[in-house]
Amino acid sequence: MLTDALLAFLHYTFIFLLIALMTAEAVVLRPGMTPPVLKRLSIYDLLYFLTAMAVLASGLLRLFYGAKGAQFYLHNPWFHAKITVFVVIALCSLPPTFAIRRWRRQARSLPDFVPMPAELKSARRWVMIQAHLLILLPLCAVMMARGVGMK
Repeated sequence: MLTDALLAFLHYTFIFLLIALMTAEAVVLRPGMTPPVLKRLSIYDLLYFLTAMAVLASGLLRLFYGAKGAQFYLHNPWFHAKITVFVVIALCSLPPTFAIRRWRRQARSLPDFVPMPAELKSARRWVMIQAHLLILLPLCAVMMARGVGMK
């Protein structure tokens, strides 16, 4: 029981951190960005990736070592929906990540470089898509935890 509680705590903590980092990215992806903000954005994006991996790892630990066990989850359609949404969010994170990396490379050559407003708008749109898709994860989680759709 203690293991399950600690794994849930870790999973939720990483999820909250992920949301905070996603919010930070959305806040700074605006016209008027300065070179120091671009550097901070690249740090946010790296931390976002690492936190997403921690969310995945803690979720897998819950799957295999949690109280309900893998059998409960692997046969639950909401588990598969939740994983699918997580993967779609991960795929949506690629365009802004690639843009941020490209901008950082350009900033190494040109110290005063900042992205064009259209590029910022595009990257921010992808972050906002992720944020809106993220809302589906708690829905999947509560349906899964209650066994909705199980025979």
